[in-house]
Amino acid sequence: MGLMDRVRGELVDIIEWIDDSRSTMAWRFPRYNNEIKNGAQLIVREGQEALFVYRGRLADRYGPGHYELISENMPIMSTLQGWQHGFKSPFRSEVYFVNHRPITDLRWGTPNPITIRDPDFGMVQVRANGLCVVRVVDAEVFLREVIGTDSNVDADEIAELLRRTIATAFSDMLLQTGVGAIDLQGRQVQLADQLRQYVQTRVQAQYGITCESIEMNISLPDEITAAMTRGVARGVEERGFIDNVGDMNRFQQGRAGDAMLASAQNPGGGTMGDMMAAGMGMAMAQQFGQNFQGDPQQGQWQQGQQAPPPLPGASVYHVDQGGQAAGPFPIAQLRSMGLTRETLVWAPTMPGWAPAGQVAELAQLFHQSPPPLPGHQPPEPPAGGAQ
Repeated sequence: MGLMDRVRGELVDIIEWIDDSRSTMAWRFPRYNNEIKNGAQLIVREGQEALFVYRGRLADRYGPGHYELISENMPIMSTLQGWQHGFKSPFRSEVYFVNHRPITDLRWGTPNPITIRDPDFGMVQVRANGLCVVRVVDAEVFLREVIGTDSNVDADEIAELLRRTIATAFSDMLLQTGVGAIDLQGRQVQLADQLRQYVQTRVQAQYGITCESIEMNISLPDEITAAMTRGVARGVEERGFIDNVGDMNRFQQGRAGDAMLASAQNPGGGTMGDMMAAGMGMAMAQQFGQNFQGDPQQGQWQQGQQAPPPLPGASVYHVDQGGQAAGPFPIAQLRSMGLTRETLVWAPTMPGWAPAGQVAELAQLFHQSPPPLPGHQPPEPPAGGAQ
């Protein structure tokens, strides 16, 4: 310190701290040789506390207010220095101002993922980050454990300390609560308050700091998030399917009718596959109507109920559809499936598969040629074969 600083120190008799920052937590008042004159004025503003340290030992403490530094206002200092009738010459003492206002912009995060056991996904690694609000509540502990001999203590100096403490507390909290990965994000507010309590018990006794609040954002692995998204989408899809099954039924019937109409309008282009597709569409629509029963206008669909069985004595047939057995279908439904005489069918009363045209009960499904008139030869069949 130069000559001008020494002269300025002799002249200045007001001790105060005017701080316009929100991050400084403690500051030491600069004086040449730490000398304080008799009758000096001490001004402590709201949210501050002044600590006098004599020979490395905490002496007098002052809260917000205006003080004249005389022996009557400095009982501990008078005892330590043996002032019986006041002091005449300057005395040496370090003066620290401690900021008791909350520090609101401290960010924290887990440096490494925390592994937890989940009942659905097994071992899962999660991360967390957020903001915390801290404040000095015990200036004596803070002076001893944090300030030491520093002339200035900024929030950044304790940020790393708090990050390590919060990350450790977050890991301990997850292990003790046993919350699964899926429930973590839904309980973030509750878990954040629990985390604040974990941190509070560790930093207040050790560093004289209180943790007033913690904001927490928990991040799950991408594969877990994707699985949860698929599950939600599947639930929405199933709910929409149940609610709109009446529309699906009409849609399938309309598609089947369009296919049959197109085949009828284009005899040369229609194929057996088109007719079978139309029949399958009608069958699918009927199956939807059987599985979901109720009033579609009132939303009373009931999934899982089976259609009533065929009436006693009614015949049902299995149909060959591209090498796969489909059915059984009643005769009324076979009528709309576009069977040909060559389509293979089977019923429990038949010994094996046979063309539909050879089953007497199914003959009604095909156009029959009238018998020849008496004394006349039968007419030639139309080109392409009788259907």
